[in-house]
Amino acid sequence: MASVVLSEAEKLYIVHGVQEDLRVDGRGCEDYRCAEVETDVVSNTSGSARVKLVETDVLVGIKAEMGTPKLEKPDEGYLEFFVDCSSNSPELEGRGGEELGTDIANTLYRVFSCENSVDLKSLCINPKEHCWVLYVDVLLLECGGNIFDAISIAVKAALFNTRIPKVRVLEDEEGTKEIELSDDPYDCIRLNVDEVPCIVTLSKIGYRHVVDATLQEEACSLASLLISVTSKGAITSMKKVGKGSLDPESIFEMMETGQRVGKSLHIALQKILDEEESLGTSRPKVGFLG
Repeated sequence: MASVVLSEAEKLYIVHGVQEDLRVDGRGCEDYRCAEVETDVVSNTSGSARVKLVETDVLVGIKAEMGTPKLEKPDEGYLEFFVDCSSNSPELEGRGGEELGTDIANTLYRVFSCENSVDLKSLCINPKEHCWVLYVDVLLLECGGNIFDAISIAVKAALFNTRIPKVRVLEDEEGTKEIELSDDPYDCIRLNVDEVPCIVTLSKIGYRHVVDATLQEEACSLASLLISVTSKGAITSMKKVGKGSLDPESIFEMMETGQRVGKSLHIALQKILDEEESLGTSRPKVGFLG
C-alpha cells in the first residue's frame, strides 16, 4: 500500500492533534473528507461509478454475463471481483500492486458473503442451468489513503447503477429450453442495494481512532479496523489490519463509532444517488476521461 515518510516531529504533531479531536486538515475524528460520486461513467458496462475522495480515485465497472449457477447454490447468481491497482505509486507496481489487489478482492468477497447484501436469487434465470454473473472490476487510479472505504462506496454506487436485461425462458413441445432476450434496452431489472454494506475503516492513532485517514495519518497508525456496515447500522464483517494490537475496549469503541458513522455514510450516499437518478439523461456527464 502507498505510504509517506514523516519525521518524528510531524508524527507527534498529527498524534497530538488527534487526541484533541483536531486533525491536520481541520476535520474531527469522525468526519469524512468531501467525496465526489458519479455513476454511469463507462459506456460499455452494465453499471459503473467513479469515486474521488480527495487524492484517492476509484473506478468500478460491472458487466452482467450469463453463466452457470454454482453447484452449492443452484438457484442463485453470483458476483466476481477483480481489483487492478494501477496507481502511479512505485510501491504499487508489480508484485506489491498484485498483493494489494488480491487483498482488496478477498475483503470484498468477505463483505458480500452476507446472504442479504445482494438478492442473488433475482439473478437466477433458470435453476441449475443459467444465471447472471456480475463481474465487478475495480480500478484504483490514485491512492491517497482510505482506499477500502472509497472502493466500497464505488461498488455500491455501481450496483445501484447496474441494469440487467430482462430474459424469458421458453420451452417447446420437446422440452427444449431457449432463452429470449428483450429487444428493448430500457426493459431491464435493477438491483436492490438497500442492504449492500459499506466499509468504514477506523485507524487507531494514539489513544483515539479516526475515520477516513489520510496517508499521513495512516503512517501514524499501527492498527486499523475495517468494519462493513449496512444502512441500518448492522455490522456484517470485521477485519483488523496493521502490525499493532487493539485492546477489547478499543475494539468495542471502534465498533460503535463504525455503526454510527456507517449509517450517516449510507444516508449521504443514497441521497446523492437518488438526486443523480432523478436528473435522468439530462444530467451533465463528466465521464471517466472528463
